[in-house]
This record gives sequence, structure tokens and C-alpha cells, in this order.
Amino acid sequence: MRKPWGRRVLGPGFDTVPDGEEPIGEIWFQAPADSGIVDPAILVKRLFTSERLSVQVHPDDEIARAHGLPRGKSEAWHILEAEPFASIAMGLVEPMTKEELRAAAEDGALVSLLDWKRVKAGDFWYAPAGTIHAIGAGLSLLEIQQNVDVTYRLYDYGSDRQLHLDEAIEAANPVPYVAPFLPFDLEAGRRVLAADGPFVVERWSFARSGVLSPRQGEPVWLMPLRGEALAGSQPIEPGGVWIVTEQVDVSLPGSCELLVAYSGADVHAQLIA
Repeated sequence: MRKPWGRRVLGPGFDTVPDGEEPIGEIWFQAPADSGIVDPAILVKRLFTSERLSVQVHPDDEIARAHGLPRGKSEAWHILEAEPFASIAMGLVEPMTKEELRAAAEDGALVSLLDWKRVKAGDFWYAPAGTIHAIGAGLSLLEIQQNVDVTYRLYDYGSDRQLHLDEAIEAANPVPYVAPFLPFDLEAGRRVLAADGPFVVERWSFARSGVLSPRQGEPVWLMPLRGEALAGSQPIEPGGVWIVTEQVDVSLPGSCELLVAYSGADVHAQLIA
């Protein structure tokens, strides 16, 4: 997707955007029309930023459904590349009331009240619905989110894009960010990065051959970070995203690292055997 805050040079595997064309900010990896997947619970994006994105917040499931949406929007980010001093904002420096949040959004003070955190390649951040956040400039990242196209902007640096103050104030949890999940190793080379929410994200870096078995009606998303693996007879490598809907033989060499995401709160302990 063309975005004013995007980039022209996207990195390995992507064409450079010619001069005169609007930069690319997002690439959405969606299920093919013939995949048989109807309304998948997860959406994966690749983001490229040259400027700070707007200060945003997303609704949880309850608020979203009250507004006629199918689900809320929790999301997670894996940082692929980060320029020196790149940062993201996660939560506030100190708690405030919703009335104070509205006033800070209206007069622009909100930016200085955000907790801007320095990031580097390999970092992973999980932002449950309600988290006030902003993605900074100089980043390339994978975004894993609940599959709903909703964004409530609190502040956008004086641009003419629409804000959604009423909806954002309703959805926001105006407090400092506290990591909602403590990552742990399920086994050597298999680390659970996010769970206990609407989706699970794991990082795999083990050598393994076996059968990958998604639960019925719950696809598994494979996002290679380095190296090359095999799903069936198809090579999977960085730059793409693969959606597995049924049992498939996989071969993961030790040089391969990938993120694995699937819906639900619980870790699928026997995902691959």
C-alpha cells in the first residue's frame, strides 16, 4: 500500500519504488481467494517507515463488537531492520485520566507523554487492544494482528488525516505499558513470544523434520526470518508469508529461523511432530 510515511528502498526481495511514485508503507499478506479460508482471525503485514506513524489505539473485542466490527485488534511487531535511534511508543510515561488524554491529544502534548522505547532488529513487542502506541521512523517490521481493518487515531502531528478522538478515548487504556506476557522456551529452539490473548506467536530456530498439523479451521502462519525451509515440496524463505491450512510435511534446517502464528489463547504444544 502506498503511504506518505513509507519508503522507496524496501530492502532485499523487493523492488525499489521509482521516483515520482508514492512510497510503499505496507504490504498485506492475505489468504488467496481459492484457499478456502473465510475471514481468517489473523492478518500479517510488512511495514516500512520513513516517518513516525500516527498515535493510535485499537478496540478490544467487546468494544469492537458494540461498534459492529467482527473482533478487536491486538497486534504484535517483530523488528526486522532498525536505523540507529529508531523507536516505538508503547503506552504513557505515567497514568492519566481519559479527560487528560483527550486534552493532550487536542493540544499536541501527547507526543511528549508517550513512552518512546529504542528498538533494534530482532526485538518483539506485543500490544494488546487498548494500548496507546506509535511506530517510529526508520523501521522495517512484521506486524501480526487480529484481522480487522480498524485504527483510531489520537494524534497525527498536524496532518489533515481524520482523527477518531471519541472512539480512541473509549478504547484507550491510558497507562504505562506493562508487558502482558513473559516469553518462555517450550523446548530448545521453540520460544513462545505471545499467548494468553487472541493469538499465539512463536519463534522457531530448531532443526526438525515432521508433520505440521493446524487445528481444524485454524490456519498456521509461517514467516521466515532467515534461512530456507521446506513445506511439502515448496521452499519457504524470508520476504514471504505462508498460510498452512492442513497437515503438511516440513523440514527445518538449523540455519532457518521463522515466526509462527495461529489464533487462540493457548499454545498448541503438539503443533509439529
